[in-house]
Amino acid sequence: MKAVVQRVAGASVKVGGDEVSSIGEGLAVLLGVVKGDGEREALELSKKCAELRIFEDDAGKMNLSLLDTGGEMLVISQFTLCADTRKGRRPSFAGAAPPEDAERLYRVFIEAVRSRGVTVRGGVFGAKMDVGLVNRGPVTLMLESLGHGG
Repeated sequence: MKAVVQRVAGASVKVGGDEVSSIGEGLAVLLGVVKGDGEREALELSKKCAELRIFEDDAGKMNLSLLDTGGEMLVISQFTLCADTRKGRRPSFAGAAPPEDAERLYRVFIEAVRSRGVTVRGGVFGAKMDVGLVNRGPVTLMLESLGHGG
């Protein structure tokens, strides 16, 4: 499982021009599910994202997590994170999990974060979405679950 995590002042998702989700300060997470991923990877990465210490404390150091700040999380499914670009100029998405597996694990990820007391919003799985955000910092990290891809 792969995630691009951005610390944001706010973020939103539109489908067909209509806003379907938005958050205030917190994290925007683009989530890709790799073929072979399971609940273990979803739970591991959800914990990592919720506990990631990338918010500033009173001394200006990145010491606080989303759990400490009470921030929100917007999770967007993004199979393109699973692209293989090593050959040619056209990405291969053969490594992405099948849609039914990816959607189930996307929902496991969201529920795992929500169970920690975080307000979580999502996009519309499989839809073409317009994602807007204000990256605070800017802070952007790329994460992978340890068992990614089986």
